[in-house]
Amino acid sequence: MTPTTATAAEPAPAPSTPQSPPGLDERITRALVGAAVGDALGGPVEGWTPEQIAERHGGRVTGIVGPWHGEDWRTARPIAPYHKGGGHVTDDTLMTHALVRVYDRVRDHLDAYAVADHLVPDLLSPRWIPELEAEALPLQRIFLAEKWIVARLHYGHVDPREAGAGNIVNCGAAMYMAPVGLVNAGHPEAAYAEALEIAAPHQSSYGREAAGVFAAAVAAACHPGATPDAVIDAALALAKDGTRSAIEEVCEVASHHDDFEAALAPLRAAVEPFDTVGPDYRSPSLGARRPSRLHAIEELPIALGMLLVGGGDYRRTVLGSVNYGRDCDSIATMSGAIAGALGSEVPADWATTVAEASRLDLHAPARTLARVAREVFARDLERRRSHEEAFATLAGTR
Repeated sequence: MTPTTATAAEPAPAPSTPQSPPGLDERITRALVGAAVGDALGGPVEGWTPEQIAERHGGRVTGIVGPWHGEDWRTARPIAPYHKGGGHVTDDTLMTHALVRVYDRVRDHLDAYAVADHLVPDLLSPRWIPELEAEALPLQRIFLAEKWIVARLHYGHVDPREAGAGNIVNCGAAMYMAPVGLVNAGHPEAAYAEALEIAAPHQSSYGREAAGVFAAAVAAACHPGATPDAVIDAALALAKDGTRSAIEEVCEVASHHDDFEAALAPLRAAVEPFDTVGPDYRSPSLGARRPSRLHAIEELPIALGMLLVGGGDYRRTVLGSVNYGRDCDSIATMSGAIAGALGSEVPADWATTVAEASRLDLHAPARTLARVAREVFARDLERRRSHEEAFATLAGTR
């Protein structure tokens, strides 16, 4: 299915020009489409090193590639039974679109209870799963860290605000938080706080922190006139503990590079002291994924670093993320969302291929979220005015 165009009732946003920066609708579209395309580009090389990727593909990946094991993708380990490649999105996009559907139902800011009341049922509703090439429950595709949400909330009836404690700490919550940043466009502090609340049933420690910081970065990127440096500044202003230190170290190294090839090894070296997974991505260290105030997930700092290396340009940023390897589908999901929110265009041929291969309308979630974002902003204005009136009366200033 190719992406559908807006109907007469929902006019498409006017094309942007150098004199007309992308508006809200266009930034939301580029961010969500950009996240999905980055996810699809990174999927087939996830888990491998830059050296292995170059050897397998005869050089760097420059676009959509097929499965690592070719026609043997159904049985070849460790990838089977997932069809990663050819433009198929992974669980990053499945979860992102699920969160958009939750916003569509609630039509306001979300909290931990919205996850229990709406996200969990969504994960238990049959949908087309591109990597399985079949209709199935999203629960059957998502990773163990995401299955945790369903186990704890649907079966364990745990308080949603506390359910994330005890889960493995990884990028699972962060990878789908772009919609939170977009609903709070231009307000990174609000995006950070809301993402921390939404992530509470899913993650703890630096996994939850990364969710907040990623949402804040997307919100900061939506600010008119935002630059990659401004996005990094906003992230550092909010990030805590090891997450802040990791972003700081990686982005310092990234600031000295404008070519991702030269940046691949230095960025990995910069994040390595904060990463608990260890050098062998497929064989995590004994201390991997445990709560810590000293560590960080690898994906978010690298995504922000590649944003700097790529100068905010979508193609350069995402290709750097993809060729980094390791958890590169999530890295490219994050960096693609931020670059798109900054206003950088997603290559149309990539987006078309991903939409057709994944049998997904990549633009529909963006149209939905743009409407919700406007409604939420109007509600926020009402609440703000009500608070101002109440406070002014209490303070005797009116």
